[in-house]
Amino acid sequence: MDQSRVFDRRLLRLRRDRAAATVGRVAPILEAAAERLLDRLDDTTRRFRRALEIGGRGVVAPLLAARGMEVVSMDLSPRMAARAGGVPVAGDEEWLPFAPGAFDLVVASLSLHWVNDLPGALLQLRRALAPDGLFLASLPGLGTLQELREALAAAEAELRGGISPRVSPFPELRDGAGLLQRAGFALPVADVEDLPVAYRSALALYADLRAAGETNAVLARDRRTPPRALLPLAAARLPAGPAGIPASFRMIVLTGWAPAESQPRPAPRGSATARLAEALGTVERSAGEKAGS
Repeated sequence: MDQSRVFDRRLLRLRRDRAAATVGRVAPILEAAAERLLDRLDDTTRRFRRALEIGGRGVVAPLLAARGMEVVSMDLSPRMAARAGGVPVAGDEEWLPFAPGAFDLVVASLSLHWVNDLPGALLQLRRALAPDGLFLASLPGLGTLQELREALAAAEAELRGGISPRVSPFPELRDGAGLLQRAGFALPVADVEDLPVAYRSALALYADLRAAGETNAVLARDRRTPPRALLPLAAARLPAGPAGIPASFRMIVLTGWAPAESQPRPAPRGSATARLAEALGTVERSAGEKAGS
């Protein structure tokens, strides 16, 4: 098996095809995530006309259209793309079918976490942007579904004496800005948004993950049928509070711009016209020189 491949993209497409009929059940969570992501548009005076949204599942495209944009909706699943709300395109984030500079805005809300080559996908997305175009993305970050991950691991260890990957691996915040820089984005920013969610039961959490097409698609997953007792035993290990069973959703939010001549740039090294020591009202000393000498 190719060690660079983590996810089974064919299985993911099939599950998203199936989820096209059920994803409406999780619309409130997807809408909350999309609205928090698109709030970043209010922080810029730039106006956008041609937008590409990836994996929006019927939530992102209407929000962009309401802002007066022409929207193309791309999804790995043809069925999901058809219900997304924009001009539908069935396409793969790892092999984008768009010409350079085709869009001035790209939005990927909770979708890029299933990409095997995320640096390569980001590079292609940057090329699909016109100069000074904006890229906005949210990905589930480290800590997402941590309660479920720990409960499943403990239950499987008890039943089988070992564990296998049952929750997708997620990136860390510190990786975000570096990935954007590596892909050639200007003014890269990575921050975190937490979505507090609670469920009345573990079965409701499992059902929502299935309805959204977010069940396990890791290539290294255990292909055997899970023990019948696995989910009930894991459910018993999930923490419960007054509001129900908590499910952590931590979004890493990425913001970057396609480079353009009009963007601010750092001044060339050595071009300063004033010394830092003067600004601080102190005495400048050379390296190794002792204070007071």
